Amino acid sequence: MMAGRRMIRAMVAFCIIGVAGTAMAQDEPTGILADPCASQKSPEQLPDGQWPSYIATHDFGRLCEFRAKNASLLSSGKHSPQVVFMGDSITEGWEKLDPAYFTEGKVDRGISGQTTSQMLLRFRQDVIDLHPQVVHILAGTNDVAGNTGPVTLSQVEGNLASMAELAHAHGIRVVLGSVPPAAKFPWRPGLVIGPTIKTLNAWIKDYAARNGFVYVDYFSAMATSAGGMRDGLSSDGVHPTRNGYQVMEPLTDAAIKQALNAAGTATR
Repeated sequence: MMAGRRMIRAMVAFCIIGVAGTAMAQDEPTGILADPCASQKSPEQLPDGQWPSYIATHDFGRLCEFRAKNASLLSSGKHSPQVVFMGDSITEGWEKLDPAYFTEGKVDRGISGQTTSQMLLRFRQDVIDLHPQVVHILAGTNDVAGNTGPVTLSQVEGNLASMAELAHAHGIRVVLGSVPPAAKFPWRPGLVIGPTIKTLNAWIKDYAARNGFVYVDYFSAMATSAGGMRDGLSSDGVHPTRNGYQVMEPLTDAAIKQALNAAGTATR
């Protein structure tokens, strides 16, 4: 009799848990979704300050950001872009401040605040699937800042290498940009960044040379002797002004031309 009652109680508890689990699943879908972008909220739908934590748990790589633009580009019947620019706010702001530079053939896929781990997650969708001739990768600033948490230099280097090698495996020529100069990050006051930026740039330059990729040295063209951004080239010591981008553009054009003219073989 007692055993029977225990079994009944267990069955009732199991049913309650199952119903509760179903309700939770309906309120907050988890796991594999048919279309994770369909139910994603926008910053305007959330209370102030909640967007960063929301997007980190719902779309860490921000794959929804360019999904519609990518689909439109692929269905337009036009030729594949010549160059895709992968990066963070420095790349995102480039097209906004100097849209004339992004003429036919250049596609901007920069997202503000992103680290190399986030870019790697969306690299297939936002670069490889667009079939460009060249990818311009400009990343590392937000890793140095620790935007998505503590990270080692070897992890950042690994993310950059993975993006470059994925591109190369798909016949896409690679341009790797140096981390631009900065004396400090306004959103991370007190963080010592100069030596880390120089160390990371030295690795990027060496890695590009060893693998037959093109390195473009924005740092030397824009830095003061102390390692900060030269006056007039940045709005906040980190993000270039239009003048700053116009310093970068001849270097970018030369790097893209070099990549297009290269044999495209890597010597690993």
